[in-house]
Amino acid sequence: MVTNNDKPKDGSEEPRPASPRGRQASRQAPQPVEPRPRRYMVAALPQPHPAAPGAAAPALDGDTVRRLLEDDPEVRVLRRLRGTAGNPGAQAPGFPAVVVAEMTAEHVEALRRQYPQLYFERDRLLTYSDVPQPPRRRRPAPAVVPPGVESTFAFLVRDADGTPLPGASVLVTGHGWPAQTSTGVDGRAVVTMVGETPESISGVTVRPRSGYWSVHIDRPALSTSRDNLIEPIRLSETFNGFPGRQVFGWGQQAMNLDRLPPTLRGAGVRIAIIDSGADVRHPDLRDRVRAGVDLVGGEPDGWSVDAAYHGSHCAAVVSGADDGGGVVGFAVEAEVHACKIFPGGRFSDLIEALDYCVEQRIDVVNLSLASRHHSPLVAAKIEQAREAGVACVVAAGNDGGAVGFPGILPGVLTVAAVGKAGAFPPGTAHEAEIRGPMTGDGYFSPRFTCHGPEIDVCAPGVAVLSAVPPDGYAALDGTSMATPHVAGLAALVLAHHGDFRGPYSGRDARRVDHLFHVIKSSCVPLNLGDLHRTGAGMPNALRALAPALAQITPEPVEADTLLGQLTAEMTGAGLLVPAAWGPGGDSGQTGTGAQPGMATQAAYGAGTTPNGPVPGGLVTRAPRGRATATGGGVPPAEQGGAPGGGGTRGKRGGAAAARPYATGPGGGRAPGGAAGDVPAGPRTANGTPAGTGAARGEQAAMAWLTEEMRAAGLLGEDPADPVE
Repeated sequence: MVTNNDKPKDGSEEPRPASPRGRQASRQAPQPVEPRPRRYMVAALPQPHPAAPGAAAPALDGDTVRRLLEDDPEVRVLRRLRGTAGNPGAQAPGFPAVVVAEMTAEHVEALRRQYPQLYFERDRLLTYSDVPQPPRRRRPAPAVVPPGVESTFAFLVRDADGTPLPGASVLVTGHGWPAQTSTGVDGRAVVTMVGETPESISGVTVRPRSGYWSVHIDRPALSTSRDNLIEPIRLSETFNGFPGRQVFGWGQQAMNLDRLPPTLRGAGVRIAIIDSGADVRHPDLRDRVRAGVDLVGGEPDGWSVDAAYHGSHCAAVVSGADDGGGVVGFAVEAEVHACKIFPGGRFSDLIEALDYCVEQRIDVVNLSLASRHHSPLVAAKIEQAREAGVACVVAAGNDGGAVGFPGILPGVLTVAAVGKAGAFPPGTAHEAEIRGPMTGDGYFSPRFTCHGPEIDVCAPGVAVLSAVPPDGYAALDGTSMATPHVAGLAALVLAHHGDFRGPYSGRDARRVDHLFHVIKSSCVPLNLGDLHRTGAGMPNALRALAPALAQITPEPVEADTLLGQLTAEMTGAGLLVPAAWGPGGDSGQTGTGAQPGMATQAAYGAGTTPNGPVPGGLVTRAPRGRATATGGGVPPAEQGGAPGGGGTRGKRGGAAAARPYATGPGGGRAPGGAAGDVPAGPRTANGTPAGTGAARGEQAAMAWLTEEMRAAGLLGEDPADPVE
């Protein structure tokens, strides 16, 4: 949807011709191109304000400022942002009313001299943190070439079956300016480059809209006389059965989201995605994003349309539906709002979006955006939101330089991106982002991520698989993609960490600061040679939610019931003769190895298992509800190594009664432990402390034994949690 972001919101603009005839006539009349006026935010300075030399400057309020500017023939008033009072007891003052207007820079200087009580700030454009397409190596300035030298390249983009891919972006890079276009319905695109020859072309990058991996070719052998064929790889060739089979992204596995109990789903927390909207037609966003505001076109449901694809991708990482297909988000039961400010978003739109978040009592805001310019007014609004308990998680930026604004502010959580080798096929644009050094597990800091001392944490931001309109999926790069990983985890922490139901339950700055502390304390450091690229490291969901995990206890299921289930599964797998084993059989006999209270229970009560000790922390897992065949052990994250996941898995959902998880009462940290520490001691297969009673010990032992045998392939899959 194309909208005009310059339309005044007070209705003062002269109506434009509505008919096609009128629009055509206006285009036919040639007009000289002139510099356009600049947009400013104008506010009255708080008292006391500097007065003009030799004169007393009267105080001005918001209404007076607006009337003053509306009466000025050299000023075009666009809209007014209302002022807001400061939060009771907060250190941040109230926010002044702001008038957004267009005028020349020269007129601004004249107004500054005439009205020293006024504050003027450029209302600059914001950009969502998209990644420039590779390559981005520095080159010497192009030599002067004869004006007649040019090359035309035709591209045909289709898959291996010959299906053309319309709408694919094609970027061709040479010694001079790059050229970019998109394919038509026949999958073809033509690029003409002045001053280039086939030998001077350094790279070609093709990005399909959805459903396929990107393609990047260094030093391509291009022809000017025939179609240059590009055949991207389907995502389903990498993710078997996708999107019919639900998968977890490599980043969610790296942060151990797939190893959390399915009862931790973020219910009761409100998240806002300030971006390009969220397309609610998508099955992973339908019924997940239910409210929002359109600050671009002002349409009542404009927030539910996403022409840029960017906001939908971020929203599905945060809270994609857990419906058995496509992707799944971090906080699948959180309440998600979409604040649309792109395309064309400016600082003033961000201020309005943050006002919406404060009014709607949003808990976590995802800001996958950046600017190279500082805004004191935006900084003041973000601080006011922090004082109101709104936590802003911000992308660092994607131009490979210093951290952008607002990521440089102290009151936000700034996120850099990391990638992992092997998470994408060779020959993709993702591969072009790899830079050294690399950890033993393949983690690297991509070329595009911004870096600096302001980086708080890093998160997966290369080849992130998520939803794009209307019903597709794409793997994208950027700190924009890393930020919703952390925002989603923040929602889980607020919903389930006991501290936020106790000493930090109030909506104030202390709550936000403690949330950021918990997330940073959970991080696993990544040694990539520069802490300014990774901050505290990658957040770990198991560590961040350790106090919540300590409160999860097995449901009160009788030991005989568990034993009967195990016997039935072993019989079904052909490991037992039906009449020879198990309670309730025809013979009425029970094998000695299966009697309740025997070796497995005793071993578990001592903190050991038949495969060895069970240290603190959750056992490493394959799909949900299945331990790996290596037996109990400390996950790599708990060993202090690089974070890692346990592979793709099925739903996180399901009724509690069908699973060995149930949320117990209470919360809070483990006694004597830090905010991110995993409680030590004997634990059940789902990571909960082993009980002291015989019944609980039998439950834990049988549950663990079932998990181990199933993971080793000795039992069939759990019908309550099928392998997708």
